[in-house]
Amino acid sequence: MSHKTRSGSAAKRRSHAPIFAALGDHTRLLLVAKLSNGQPHSISQLTKGSRLTRQAITKHLRVLESAGIVHGIHKGRESLFEFDPKPVKEINEYLDLVSEQWNQALARLKSFVEG
Repeated sequence: MSHKTRSGSAAKRRSHAPIFAALGDHTRLLLVAKLSNGQPHSISQLTKGSRLTRQAITKHLRVLESAGIVHGIHKGRESLFEFDPKPVKEINEYLDLVSEQWNQALARLKSFVEG
């Protein structure tokens, strides 16, 4: 693997790190699940049925927003949040690639050991 390919791969991993970190929290995963129906939700709607305060939900939404997973829109005085599936799809593609690389490496190891 060339130096350029390795450095590009490392940059891609670093760009995925905030997404993994944002999705590594149970509360944020629940928020993503609520938002994944394709409809924008207000903070009040997202707080409903939760023991968390509006401020806590807002803090989690800001983490998701900074990772690019959700984005806020303003309607009048209300802030609505929408799920953006693109970063999650990119992560899925990245994990598929890593999985395939491991499968190939394990196949080579098996061939070496058995051969």
